[in-house]
Amino acid sequence: MLDTPARIYYKYEGASPAGSHKLNTAIPQAYYNKQAGIKRLATETGAGQWGTALALAANFFGLKCTVYMVKVSYQQKPYRRSLMQVFGAEVYASPTDKTEAGRAVLAKDPDSPGSLGIAISEAVEDAVKHPDTSYALGSVLNHVVLHQTIIGLEAMKQLEKAGHYPDTVIACSGGGSNFCGIALPFVRDKIREGKRTRIVAVEPTACPSLTKGKFTYDFGDEAHLTPRMMMYTLGSDFVPPGIHAGGLRYHGASPIESQLLHDGLIEAKAYGQLAVFEAAVMFARAEGIVPAPESAHAIRAAIDEAMAAREAGEKRTILFNLSGHGFLDLGAYDAYLAGELQDSSLDDAALAEILAKLS
Repeated sequence: MLDTPARIYYKYEGASPAGSHKLNTAIPQAYYNKQAGIKRLATETGAGQWGTALALAANFFGLKCTVYMVKVSYQQKPYRRSLMQVFGAEVYASPTDKTEAGRAVLAKDPDSPGSLGIAISEAVEDAVKHPDTSYALGSVLNHVVLHQTIIGLEAMKQLEKAGHYPDTVIACSGGGSNFCGIALPFVRDKIREGKRTRIVAVEPTACPSLTKGKFTYDFGDEAHLTPRMMMYTLGSDFVPPGIHAGGLRYHGASPIESQLLHDGLIEAKAYGQLAVFEAAVMFARAEGIVPAPESAHAIRAAIDEAMAAREAGEKRTILFNLSGHGFLDLGAYDAYLAGELQDSSLDDAALAEILAKLS
């Protein structure tokens, strides 16, 4: 379809029961909480992939699960909510009136679409107020990144069998779990062996923390209940537009990923959702897999890399992470095919105002 000399490999994580890579960390987090005597897990979710994975893992280990789902995604993706409930979780549209953090947001904006930062605040507050409950996070933090590196380690073994090593590694990036998961083993090779692999994190123009954010200490949530972390951030109170890639609507990025970008070991680029959905439909028609809107950001970048290889006449090897399927995102595809989707991006004035508030 692309008429490119490039070899394109993708690591497909959507075949798990939860439909994404998120089970790689949901299962160990549920297991260790069970071992510690915890009875319930509280968490946030954007598009619902992490919430689905944790609901399933909690159910396997006999734990209750409460999920604060970002309101705009709660409304856009009702069947993701249904799947969490099938697995036994209780699911609330965040911001809610059930927490002080949620009520504070609603007092300022009763029609708030929510954000991952707000939902994290609600889940953390829930856990703090209930001794039998732990908070579980599906991205950003170091233990999550560690669990997810199984993706890159498996990809290395698979590519070794194929007799190839990637010139470019690509993954979408919100908090950073699937990007770090596939990228970090290859980053290790860059540091230890001097490999020249380009490693690219791809984010939406509507929430460009890596491409336009500031590298500074910031809170991981809106209510400032988490520790401060060194990250590329747009500010913990930033509420992105309601794009359909709900898992990428996070104001900051993993401290490990952020440091690697700051040190020049990885790159970052951003796309609008129209170009992303164009790539998603192209991929679905070629490969028979409907990708999640988040994963489609990586597909867009891989297509552009393959086109660049065609222009240069180079037989590059490209690897990207297809972090989940989009079978519960068909409402977004309906909107795209009907011409109802719009691109969103931060203008210079809005960006300057955001960055001015960061220390």
